[in-house]
Amino acid sequence: MQRREKCFKSITFVLFVIFFIWILLQFLAPVVLPRGSTKDLSGIVIFSDNEEKIASFGTPWNFIYSAGDFLCHQRLDRSIIINENQMPFCARCTAIWLGLAIGIAFAVFYKAELNDKFVIAILIGLIPIGIDGTGQLVGLWESTNLIRILTGLLIGFICGIGLGAIIDEIKTLKIIKLQKVVK
Repeated sequence: MQRREKCFKSITFVLFVIFFIWILLQFLAPVVLPRGSTKDLSGIVIFSDNEEKIASFGTPWNFIYSAGDFLCHQRLDRSIIINENQMPFCARCTAIWLGLAIGIAFAVFYKAELNDKFVIAILIGLIPIGIDGTGQLVGLWESTNLIRILTGLLIGFICGIGLGAIIDEIKTLKIIKLQKVVK
């Protein structure tokens, strides 16, 4: 890991700001909505189960909850409750989004190389979420929200750093291409 010199003048910083706003809105949504507005949003991934209820939330909250409705199962028993409202995403998905924001923030200040060590880190980061999710899926156990949050944060963090590294690689490729054109 190398420390960056120009932290706040990078595409990675812009990406961090976008993810920070996204996760901030997710935590604000249940606080801003009237208490008890989202009793149970449980549903199926890639299917909008709660369109009518969500439409009444107003902008931007309806957008945030619609994204959760489409991208997450939103099971009530696997969700975080704030202000007697269910969050837009389940505990694990919320933690993945938060981990992404934290990982990208880390990538704003430090440069990671896409090498064998980083691939191993990604694989190690996948093991806890893979074990917990698979064990839950096949009925060996029912996970807790704490475990879901920890496994989501871990993989989100590693993927956030990975996004930063991918952006750096793209920039490097552009610089190499420009140098060849100039010669």
